[in-house]
Amino acid sequence: MFIIDMFNKKTKLPAAADALPGRAEPLATAETHFVSGRPLKGPWPDNLELAMFGMGCFWGVERLFWNVPGVYVTTVGYAGGITPNPTYQETCTGLTGHNEVVLIAFDPAILSYGELLMLFWEEHDPTQGMRQGNDIGTTYRSGIYTFSPEQQAAAEASRDAYQQALAAGGRGRITTEILEAPEFFYAEDYHQQYLAKNPGGYCSMRGTGVSCPIPQTRLI
Repeated sequence: MFIIDMFNKKTKLPAAADALPGRAEPLATAETHFVSGRPLKGPWPDNLELAMFGMGCFWGVERLFWNVPGVYVTTVGYAGGITPNPTYQETCTGLTGHNEVVLIAFDPAILSYGELLMLFWEEHDPTQGMRQGNDIGTTYRSGIYTFSPEQQAAAEASRDAYQQALAAGGRGRITTEILEAPEFFYAEDYHQQYLAKNPGGYCSMRGTGVSCPIPQTRLI
């Protein structure tokens, strides 16, 4: 019974009354990107826009995006939960409500939001609910967190298009949450650009093999 109860806690989002208290002060983390040397927390050039995605373990997700031309900087953290300034150990209990996410600052003159969405859909399995492969828990759920009504509309349109493609390929229903971007809490220093610091480290990213249709209209 105890094992089952712990499993349920990890795969169900907690109520506010059950969430861990967290802390008022942010966690200590790096100030610059390990690969590019750019500031993780800004200030960033005014022409940049933000995107935020949850696609499972954030180590591999961050590496995917920092290698894309037009991405200025990436950083990993926790979002979509209740507990302020959570630690990694706290998020793993399932009692903070947070998702492992990557925050991306990108240049829309080089890279469109639609192109980021295409990578999002194709590089993980958005049908698995509270998991990605062997990584099970609320922190591994699929999520798009938007910074404008335009991003929200683009995300929803891309979801609907990709659902049709998945259905044609015999795949299941998309479980991705699409929400206005919540507060982002930076993850600990050792998580930042983890796979650049540890090239042989764990990466769980697995796509479905189904291509995401590219919208006819360029998504901004």
